[in-house]
Amino acid sequence: MTLSGSDTEPVVPDSEAFVEATESFRRELLAHCYRMLGSVDDAMDVVQETYLRAWRSYGAFEGRSSVRTWLHQIATNACLTALAHHSRRVLPSGLGGPEPDPEAAPVPAEPGVSWLQPIPDVLLGPGAADPASIVLAREDLRLALVATLQYLSASQRAVFILREVLSFPAAEVAVMLGTTTTAVKSTLQRARTRLRELAPAADEITQPTAPEAHRLLDQYIAAFQNADAPALERLLRRDATLEATPFTTWFAGNKTCVPYLRTWVLGSPGDWLMLPTSANGQPATVAYTRDRNGTYQAYGIVVLTVTSTGISRICSFHQPSLVTTFGFPPTAIPPAGVSR
Repeated sequence: MTLSGSDTEPVVPDSEAFVEATESFRRELLAHCYRMLGSVDDAMDVVQETYLRAWRSYGAFEGRSSVRTWLHQIATNACLTALAHHSRRVLPSGLGGPEPDPEAAPVPAEPGVSWLQPIPDVLLGPGAADPASIVLAREDLRLALVATLQYLSASQRAVFILREVLSFPAAEVAVMLGTTTTAVKSTLQRARTRLRELAPAADEITQPTAPEAHRLLDQYIAAFQNADAPALERLLRRDATLEATPFTTWFAGNKTCVPYLRTWVLGSPGDWLMLPTSANGQPATVAYTRDRNGTYQAYGIVVLTVTSTGISRICSFHQPSLVTTFGFPPTAIPPAGVSR
């Protein structure tokens, strides 16, 4: 921050000019911080911190780089600071192999596990919350990739995202991270190698059209609300996987996923209420469970990976606070036609 003639009175940035110069980058910065941190809550906090830091130093910004580069430098370094104090965020499938027994009770994770979170598409771009347009969303926000990025070191993650996703030149990335262009290129190569080793198979499957994806989401919601296990079995691919935080137990294969859902999750018709949304460029539902008084209480978010041949992955996030993050109320009244 620059100072006026008195060394005790800071120059106050022009708020209107600051907003005009920086506000258009807010969604991009949120997506960037989410990819870095794997948490929508943490990403929103870091973006808020980024704008506060940028506003405080805007009077000293000399335009040696673009505003976009300057903001990403602040945000990236704030993310790196945050990552120095937190363990990587994971999904249950990142903690061990699948459970072969569909009758096995779900096992809660030990305290201290940091779970990956989904991010609502509505926060990332106009119209992105329309489930019918989910297949048009950016691939670099899909859950499988964000989960894989968490296996990279913080520096590898930063370099990979800045270079491969955001397309900043290596020289600019070096300035952002306080290193050399040679180091950036070397770090990027190591990140690429690691990601090839971890590349999720889901990225290789054929994507459905938007109407097909919308139809699968509607059918999944209907099957779940009706506690219809045979309908779910028809929707899931034979190689489908099912995982749900905060449990370490997860399942691979239609023949274990469906019996587990029938035994431990589905309950009776009307026990669940699900409303369509989208997250990470994928179809998703906001999930509610019915309490003893017949009121639907927030449960969390369920994200589906859909293909042209069915649903290949169900990721359930049992975190009620995510429901409000996605713009839905903590309690809900079922629409007409849903039994209570």
